[in-house]
Amino acid sequence: MQIQIHWSLVLLALFCEYIDSTLGMGYGTTLTPILLLSGYETTQIVPSVLFSEFLTGILAGVLHHRFGSVNFKPGSRPFKVVLVLAACSIIGTLAAVFLAVNVPGWMVKVYIGVLVLAMGLGILLTINKTFPFSWKKLIGLGFVAAFNKGLSGGGYGPLVTGGQIMAGVDGKGAIGITSLAEGLVCIVGVLAYTLTGNGAVDWGLAPSLVLGAVLSVPLAAFTVKKMPVLKLRWAIGITVTILGLFTLVKLVL
Repeated sequence: MQIQIHWSLVLLALFCEYIDSTLGMGYGTTLTPILLLSGYETTQIVPSVLFSEFLTGILAGVLHHRFGSVNFKPGSRPFKVVLVLAACSIIGTLAAVFLAVNVPGWMVKVYIGVLVLAMGLGILLTINKTFPFSWKKLIGLGFVAAFNKGLSGGGYGPLVTGGQIMAGVDGKGAIGITSLAEGLVCIVGVLAYTLTGNGAVDWGLAPSLVLGAVLSVPLAAFTVKKMPVLKLRWAIGITVTILGLFTLVKLVL
């Protein structure tokens, strides 16, 4: 396959990934609908988005660690959280696949919208509160977020990032953990497309999306390093709330 770079897609991916690596959410949520509206097919979009998310998730995790926003040293708590979230995510996604055919699409969207909205409001209403760390909350969060992603393809970043804060993880750490965990989960999706695509998977978008997304990660990691924790928490809470409201409003319009 001849590699082609489309600079409009590079800039689009750069912007979307900057938001994602800065707040722990927003790459697929914003990029996929825009690509669909631009005339690309789902079979073109999904594998390329997953592949670019895999690469940038790993890179973002490494840079967040390098800049001191989170410590991913083997044996550290953030490292263990990543492994737990990734394991829960794989199991939750597989479980969702078996149930997806029996759940009406509108019901799934209402469920995700309400859940994300509640998470955002919870962060904003407890903006100055410190939560004790809880493994039980994190394990439940991992299953629910992955279940949502398996049902609808969305809702992972907002829930995992926002939920970690409610489970006692600081804002900067939550962003780094989400990036790395989602990167590990996405490789499962990439492998699934590769193994089951029978040569029909179109990877044409991948070079442009990967280039733009990778270029944005160092700037995003530097932004997180410099941004005060309280402002970062406000930004996460507001973004999660808006995403929840947007999901619900789309059902009405």
